[in-house]
Amino acid sequence: MPARGPSPPTPRPLLGDKAYDSRAVRRELRKRRIVPVISRNGAPNIQGLGKLRYVVEQAFAPLHQFRRLAVRWERRLELHDAFLSLASLICWRRLKRTHS
Repeated sequence: MPARGPSPPTPRPLLGDKAYDSRAVRRELRKRRIVPVISRNGAPNIQGLGKLRYVVEQAFAPLHQFRRLAVRWERRLELHDAFLSLASLICWRRLKRTHS
C-alpha cells in the first residue's frame, strides 16, 4: 500500500462583491470546499469587505501600467500569457522591494 502524504490545506473563504452573487458561482465554490463570503444583490454590503478589496486592487494596479495587458494587442494567446508572466514578475519584485 503506497504511503499517503499530508492532507491538502483547507481552502480559505473566498470574498466577493455583489458582481459574483449567483447560484452557479456559489455552487462551484462549495463543490471545491471553499466557503463563499459574497454580498447578496439588494442587501447591504458585508462589513469590512472594502478594506480587503483595496489590497487586491492595489496588487493589480501596477499590472495595468503595462498597456499591452489592459488592451491586449497580441492576437496569439501564448504571447499574451508570456507578457503577463513577465509583468507579474516585475510587479512582484517591486512589491517585495517596497514592503521589505
